[in-house]
Amino acid sequence: MPEFTARFATAAEITDWDAHVTANPNGGNLLQSQAFAAVKKNYGWDTQFVVFEGAGYASYNLVLEKSFPVLGKLWYLMKGPDTAEAAHVPAMLAALRAFVKRARLNVFAAKIEPDIVASDEAHALFSGAGLLKVDDLQPNDHTAILDITPEPNELLRKLHSRGRNAVRRAIREGVEVRRAEPTEETMRTLYGLMEGTFEAKNAGKAREFAYFQQFWTEFCNRGQGHFFFVYENDVPSVGAFVINYGSKATYKDGGSLQKRSQYGDSHLIQWEAILDMKELGAVEYDFCGTPPSDRLKDPTHPHHGLGLFKTSFTKTVTDFIGCWDLPLSPWKYKIWTSVGERVARQFYVRRTGGKFY
Repeated sequence: MPEFTARFATAAEITDWDAHVTANPNGGNLLQSQAFAAVKKNYGWDTQFVVFEGAGYASYNLVLEKSFPVLGKLWYLMKGPDTAEAAHVPAMLAALRAFVKRARLNVFAAKIEPDIVASDEAHALFSGAGLLKVDDLQPNDHTAILDITPEPNELLRKLHSRGRNAVRRAIREGVEVRRAEPTEETMRTLYGLMEGTFEAKNAGKAREFAYFQQFWTEFCNRGQGHFFFVYENDVPSVGAFVINYGSKATYKDGGSLQKRSQYGDSHLIQWEAILDMKELGAVEYDFCGTPPSDRLKDPTHPHHGLGLFKTSFTKTVTDFIGCWDLPLSPWKYKIWTSVGERVARQFYVRRTGGKFY
């Protein structure tokens, strides 16, 4: 097993944070970005910037931190630690444990969710390293990812036939995709489409507009966020917000009117976004959330419809290993899992109306 060390990033590294994260062995993730760190600081989290070094490379990771009376601090390595090798995760966590103890950081547990593809071997490796599997937190722990490196004509031919036919028909029938500037009007338009979609799909309520407004603004201000719309009778009928972060592009948010007459409009908006992301240097496009691969055809799954749409572009679903806990203080972690987390989440939701994680 290789040896790693862990440390806080320097001020200079934090200033150039996105360049470091996108150079990680696994290419980084938008949930480790400067933009996302700025958002979470307004929603109950402190932020730390941690670097793992070993095996010939450095891995830069955003850590979200919450403090609790008696227990101390919980660390959440959202989509981290970032490595392409599952076998390196235990060594990174050994370095994290040593760093926390050496620096007296009073961290009682760390949540991790590296983008490692799930397998029996990876699960056994993580369990053997003292990690405990917990409920997944991110929508794209199961997701559809499209390789967008082929040139456009070849890429269109390689799409699943359902998606390819929908894109071609929308083009033939004159459906038009428009880019939009990140104004408040643009953001309220997309948010309205999202609310209508949530309601129609019985998917609960979207976060408040202020959250999305800051989220979208932070990414747009860094040149990483992009709005797309389709109009029907001069009314916005489909909207999407897409992020380019390093070599990865992600369809992060979207919504649509439920009664529309233009066939293939939601497919064409994705196709145009994919072409734009290719121009910006992305090599993969993450549709951000499907049912697990073994439940893709299960109509009772709450994301069944989304899964059918997203896999009309790429036939396969990628299952990542998901969220795991690393207890650093066993007795504090026991209190956390038996009562602390439940109380903290209930208190936060009552006080803010927002989501704890």
